[in-house]
Amino acid sequence: MKKFVVLFSLLLLSSCRFFEGQVPDEEELLKKRLQEINWKEVSTYPSIGECDAITDKEMKKECFFSCMARLVQEKLGVDTIAMLYPEIDTIQVKVTVFSNATLKFEPEMPKDSVQYDKEKVDSIIKARLVDFPAIEPAQKEGVPVTTQFILPVILDVK
Repeated sequence: MKKFVVLFSLLLLSSCRFFEGQVPDEEELLKKRLQEINWKEVSTYPSIGECDAITDKEMKKECFFSCMARLVQEKLGVDTIAMLYPEIDTIQVKVTVFSNATLKFEPEMPKDSVQYDKEKVDSIIKARLVDFPAIEPAQKEGVPVTTQFILPVILDVK
């Protein structure tokens, strides 16, 4: 029994040297982790209720963009914009999804749009694009972030 205790004590004392390694500095670990993160891409894209069942990241992204384009198109459908400016068949709308799940819409008028009243078009878009379903913001490393994208909206003149 004494031999076992002595052997166990030696083993215990010699194993302590395996724990003597340097503990990495907190700042060093943070810098390393920040370098590993891809800052140009979000972890999860914004989502809408219709797309919640989809698990594939790319398919969920496509579902979200197609649902948003459809909803914006339905809300702008036959509207004053198409009547005021019949030569405009497509309008680019910059959509901002904030981290607190609110939305902001801004029209992106063509560069040669001196003949269009940007303020009038902007006010029409802001008045029509309200009451959207709940949107889950994009996330980066589990933290909600603000994202922006441009949706092409086709205006139908009927």
